[in-house]
Amino acid sequence: MKPVLTFDLNGTLTDTSALNPIFMRYFGQAERRHEWFAQLIELAMTCAATAEYIPFGKLADAALRMLAIRHQAVLTAADIAEFMEAVRSLPVFPDVPAGLDDLRAAGFRAVVLTNSARATGEYTLQRAGVLKKFERVLSVEMMQCYKPLPQVYHFAARELGIEPRDLMMVAAHNWDTTGAIRAGCHAAFLTRPGEVLAATDPRPEIIATDLIDLAGKLQPTPAST
Repeated sequence: MKPVLTFDLNGTLTDTSALNPIFMRYFGQAERRHEWFAQLIELAMTCAATAEYIPFGKLADAALRMLAIRHQAVLTAADIAEFMEAVRSLPVFPDVPAGLDDLRAAGFRAVVLTNSARATGEYTLQRAGVLKKFERVLSVEMMQCYKPLPQVYHFAARELGIEPRDLMMVAAHNWDTTGAIRAGCHAAFLTRPGEVLAATDPRPEIIATDLIDLAGKLQPTPAST
């Protein structure tokens, strides 16, 4: 049985570097984007660790405001609104449409499992022109807890009518692949720019540069068929 490919959204399918011009305008450094995203994940992890659920959009807003305080930047309500719309409108990486087509042609089911709200995920993918390439968009809001808690991956498996061992989490974040593996799922790690695995992480069975590479590595070689 082929695993059901369950894709992370932010930073895996979507290219957050599209936010660089906004961070340059707000903070004078495009690289503040990495600090913002790390702060966002820290807030989500805090929610996970303390059994609290705050919608991801509110956390994204809070993380940006924390940066503004930290770096003494003045952001207006219009600035915040502009930023949040830019986050919702992120483009996908160039390899995503063709990679998804290759995977679907090979008989793989493709779904999204995101920390974002489902409506946000669907809006982002619709704007990028790839929503119809996915069977479903699943959100942690349906469970009111964040990845990488094991119950999120188990919930996704139940929603898809499969066992956790039949789910493969595809993500460019080591905490996401680690969460999936420790929840009894498979995982594939995408080496998007700047993303690496830690020495303490359980190793995903597939490490690929992008979705096209992933599709190639998921295909059996003639010797193994």
